Amino acid sequence: MAQLPEPLDVIAVGAHPDDVEIGCGGTLALLAAQGRRVGIVDLTDGEPTPRSSGPEERLAEAAAAAQVLGVVHRETLAFPNRRLFDGVEVRVALATIFRRWRPRIVLALGDKTPLASPDHAQAVAITEAAVFYSRLTKWDDAFAGLPVHTVPHLLAYFLFAGVPAVPHGHWPLVVDIAGHLDTKLEAIRCYTSQFPAEKAHVFPRVRAMAETVGIMAGCEAGEILASSRMPCTTDLMGLLLPQAHGGRGG
Repeated sequence: MAQLPEPLDVIAVGAHPDDVEIGCGGTLALLAAQGRRVGIVDLTDGEPTPRSSGPEERLAEAAAAAQVLGVVHRETLAFPNRRLFDGVEVRVALATIFRRWRPRIVLALGDKTPLASPDHAQAVAITEAAVFYSRLTKWDDAFAGLPVHTVPHLLAYFLFAGVPAVPHGHWPLVVDIAGHLDTKLEAIRCYTSQFPAEKAHVFPRVRAMAETVGIMAGCEAGEILASSRMPCTTDLMGLLLPQAHGGRGG
């Protein structure tokens, strides 16, 4: 068996390049700034799209965005945009990546996007199944002999089109991205084929959404993550008052 690479702390999964940047780019930038090893997996190359010259341009944009965020590894699977469907092949392909990179947290699309790409809803099911497949024993032949890996935490991120909300049965968590909102926007701007001048309105909307989430949570800007598990901590002060962690301060 080939030597495994150094593990990633977090892998964020999107249906297309730019999903992750829009949904949780601030969180990834924050984690990278904290010294965490962050990776991104795109299930498709996102092409064709109206203004892009093709996959090469989109992949170059994705690489530039990853560099802005501080991502150490990004890869794109060869499944087709517009025709992405949950199935064993794509589940195994993604689970193989989880086994190779051994993340402690997976960030996944959390809900469908009405009137937008149906690939997003498929990615929800694919990623959840791949987390499960990653830990299954007695299936070595499907995963090139890679050892099983249990992902401790699966969290959802969201591509909101309106007022922030999370699906029933999920428990929300807001990540304070106030110091990294500009980085998130810079990463999204790398996708010039997707957000040309006539779509400049997208950027103030992304900023406004982050600020709205921040208002709801008591910070300047935030991103909502969610889990089907209720949050649990032994460090209440550190969770609620991170700036005061370790003492009352001055």
